[in-house]
Amino acid sequence: MFPTEEPGRPICSAKGCRVDARWVLAWNNPKLHTPDRRKTWLACDEHRDTLGQFLAVRGFLKDTVAFEAWTAAEETGGTKA
Repeated sequence: MFPTEEPGRPICSAKGCRVDARWVLAWNNPKLHTPDRRKTWLACDEHRDTLGQFLAVRGFLKDTVAFEAWTAAEETGGTKA
């Protein structure tokens, strides 16, 4: 489930940001999650890099996918990455 202020309006996961999400950052913490598990953060264009860097320096970031592509894959049952 993605964070929303309005039903059907996914918003950026950056603290205090209320801009529409355009990106899904798929990640996992290998100390806590199985290798196939993917947690997600949403990002607007402005916060895509900073959120991605935060996850990447910890070795958590697995993929960054356009929100539309991610949700289309969910709807069709296809792969997201």
